[in-house]
Amino acid sequence: MSEASAPLKEAMLRLVPNLRAFAVSLCGNVERADDLVQETLLKAWNSMHGFQEGTNLRAWLFTILRNTYFSECRRRRREVEDRDGSKAADLSVHPEQPGHLDMEDFRKALDALPPDQREALVLVGGAGFSYEEAAAISGCAVGTIKSRVNRARSKLVELLSISPTHEYGPDPAIEAIISRTARGGSR
Repeated sequence: MSEASAPLKEAMLRLVPNLRAFAVSLCGNVERADDLVQETLLKAWNSMHGFQEGTNLRAWLFTILRNTYFSECRRRRREVEDRDGSKAADLSVHPEQPGHLDMEDFRKALDALPPDQREALVLVGGAGFSYEEAAAISGCAVGTIKSRVNRARSKLVELLSISPTHEYGPDPAIEAIISRTARGGSR
């Protein structure tokens, strides 16, 4: 610290009670006001090279304090208190890489199915056709389509080594589809 900054430091320290009173009036909380004054003094000290001696130190410090306070207010408006982490947990998403790899595995398993089973499964499970519509498209009986879809689902479960549904994420819709597929569910 240079000789010229010693009187400035003393002047800053003399203004601490005024800064504290102003901070309390702004935020209404003594502890937060003390933090605000400390932040103000740190910012002022780090920016001392920008202060011109002989100008109004009090006004400069009050301006820093006021700007710091309003910057915190703006930041806090965008922040949400999340003490137990529940809000952050709601925002999390599963990484995409495993999903991409799972999709590649599914495509390989789908390609390994016999063509008639693959066609039936894609029509009913993928395109959303009813068994009757899929039977009309394939030119076979409804019972044949149901049988092909059931065999295709069972073969996929075997090829993909699907066991517990919870391995495929927390999405209830996905778990219901996998569960139905694993049971050989019908439409």
